[in-house]
Amino acid sequence: MLKISGESLAGSNEQGFDFDILNDLSKNIKILTDKGLKISIVLGGGNFIRGSSFSNGVVDRVTSDYMGMLGTVMNSLALQSNLEKIGVPSRVMSAISINRVAEPYIKNKASRHLEKNRVVIFASGTGNPFFSTDTAAVLRASEMKSDIIFKGTKVDGIYDKDPIKNKDAKKISKITYSDYLNQDIKVMDATAISLAKDRNLPIIIFSITDSSNIVDIIDGKGSYSLVN
Repeated sequence: MLKISGESLAGSNEQGFDFDILNDLSKNIKILTDKGLKISIVLGGGNFIRGSSFSNGVVDRVTSDYMGMLGTVMNSLALQSNLEKIGVPSRVMSAISINRVAEPYIKNKASRHLEKNRVVIFASGTGNPFFSTDTAAVLRASEMKSDIIFKGTKVDGIYDKDPIKNKDAKKISKITYSDYLNQDIKVMDATAISLAKDRNLPIIIFSITDSSNIVDIIDGKGSYSLVN
């Protein structure tokens, strides 16, 4: 399971896409599929809207969360288009009904897509407000019986403080689920980590802006942090 935050797709832009990042991501997914890996993907929508932060008393939280889900659909369609362009068969499956552009999420159908070596992109999070796309990634990974979750962000792992703002930030290369929760780390939300702990799903945190990093990690190299 590959989980990519929406903000990382924007790169240095505040919103929208950094198309170099989108292209590099697609090329590296192709490399992984050529290695015989079965890949499912959950994308965030933060490059368009974050439901939790957009709710401001004018737009209620439930509505803003659904708006965020639509942002994930846009990201999923963009990635699918890019993958198909380079010869990687892929399907977008949405947790909310949007049948003109995406298939409805059905577990058994998603499993069959993976068996046929198609990349499956799960859009719209869990389909429910108040749950993050991180939680959706762990949920779908559990349903698809994934071996591991790769969480792509703007930094190459977990640090004791924000490495972008603090040059003396120290990297945490490996951490247990319990220590992650006790230290209140924010790279992934507590609900997602708790579910991963319950399902015994290891999580690798890596940088999506380093285009080769995900392939390096699969090959036993690269820079990342492990939660298990």
